Amino acid sequence: MSAVIEFEDVSKRFMLQRDRPVTIRERLAGLFRPGKAADEFWALRNVSFSVARGESFGLIGHNGAGKSTALKLMTRILEPTSGRVRLRGRVAALLELGSGFHPELSGRDNVFLYGSLMGLNQREMAARLEEIVAFADMADFLDLQVKYYSSGMYTRLAFAVATAVDPDILITDEVLAVGDEAFQRKCMDRILTFRHMGKTIIFVSHALDTVRTLCDRAVWLDHGAVRALGATGEVIDAYLAEVNRREREALMQQEVLTADPNRRFGTRDVEITGVELCDASGVARVVAYTGAPLTIRIRYHAHRTILRPVFGLAIHHESGILLAGPNTLFAGLDIPAVQGEGTVEMRIAALPLLAGRYLLSAAVYDDTMLHAYDHHDRLYRLTVHTEGGSERFGAFALGGVWSWHAAEG
Repeated sequence: MSAVIEFEDVSKRFMLQRDRPVTIRERLAGLFRPGKAADEFWALRNVSFSVARGESFGLIGHNGAGKSTALKLMTRILEPTSGRVRLRGRVAALLELGSGFHPELSGRDNVFLYGSLMGLNQREMAARLEEIVAFADMADFLDLQVKYYSSGMYTRLAFAVATAVDPDILITDEVLAVGDEAFQRKCMDRILTFRHMGKTIIFVSHALDTVRTLCDRAVWLDHGAVRALGATGEVIDAYLAEVNRREREALMQQEVLTADPNRRFGTRDVEITGVELCDASGVARVVAYTGAPLTIRIRYHAHRTILRPVFGLAIHHESGILLAGPNTLFAGLDIPAVQGEGTVEMRIAALPLLAGRYLLSAAVYDDTMLHAYDHHDRLYRLTVHTEGGSERFGAFALGGVWSWHAAEG
């Protein structure tokens, strides 16, 4: 398969002027004194990859990794500082919201202007106009100036036009995130149709599950350099492993959320002095893993003898949904009395939570569960990583077993 996009040792440098004059006085003063040298910023350094005709190719990486710069080089908006970019075929690009349309022209005029830039005459675009308007659902606003469009209206029309001109290469850069759920589904359906037609697709998104589903290969850019290139699943897994590593390092610095007096209450006759997440060997960790053993350890200090206390936990998803709320009373663990220091542990044989961020509460009450000795409401982070596994969506791994039987005859 011939390559339609080639990057050969491509680098792109920008010059950053730190002290820019703001007032007229500052500008005039700058004429009579030597200017300060601008700082160099390399958005890309020695990047090489190629995209074959008919391939779906993803670019992933953190914000500022160089993804958008690479797309602008593909579309000739920018030229490389060094290296070579080769492009073969008609390209339709959806980059930053606001690029490509003239704000003073109506939506209709912009449709024909875009078509002319793509090499299509007025008759060819007129034949496509009805399809474009229907897909974008913009019949009532087609003759309104684009500068009055909402971001969603702009996105709908831009995507409809870009995909109606029959491009050989379709390039998207997170622009679909602006649309509503129904429109995003329409866009994905059309992108998949393009893929089945053998079109080349360049896809940039932080929605890694979508990249994994849509793209054949991917490149991971990190501070302008290629960190991994190859099969999409392998590249995404490598990227997530690095994200998880950095997150673990950050969590080591701050395991407990900022104290909020409204999130802790009780008489403090028994105080919770700490909450730890421990692995199978009993070592405290900052990250838990789907399917792995986990022990949640509550450390306490009872300032006097407390009869039959009840210790409990609660796990909330970061969106606020309560997922679980176990306690020692319902579990049948009888604690006759506590005094001084001690620990209470809940052991989970295989953590069912999927990758995500959760909030953990810990509490100790009397045996009626009406009187709080110490209640820490969502004061602890619970970060879960998933390595491999057969389930990826949602909050829980159900652990179900699939089977299939073809009908006979």
